Amino acid sequence: MSEEKKITGPSLTNTQKKYLRGLGHQLSPVVHIGKEGIVAPVIAAIDNALQAHELIKVKINNNSSVDKHDAARIIPEQSGATLVMLIGKTLLIYRPNKDKKKEERIRLPSSDKCHSESRKR
Repeated sequence: MSEEKKITGPSLTNTQKKYLRGLGHQLSPVVHIGKEGIVAPVIAAIDNALQAHELIKVKINNNSSVDKHDAARIIPEQSGATLVMLIGKTLLIYRPNKDKKKEERIRLPSSDKCHSESRKR
């Protein structure tokens, strides 16, 4: 992969990750990693899916030689996404799309707002 593609995704608070995990629960994997491993077409498919959906699941098939922890490191690096969760051989990743209309984007909860409300109680 090219060095220019290695971009870190947005950093997320635990509250935001919890919110995204809730949204991701109902999702099905849209990209599958097979015996070829993490190759350029797989990264391109992940990039296209993130562009369209912002939050996606990526499944590492049983016939793949890719270690799930390596995939959890490589895929976010190469796609500019943030790993939200790794459970089994399924990754949940998030990358906001600034080109989408505001009402179509995933709205993350503000961590400051959550903390300030809990302190008032």
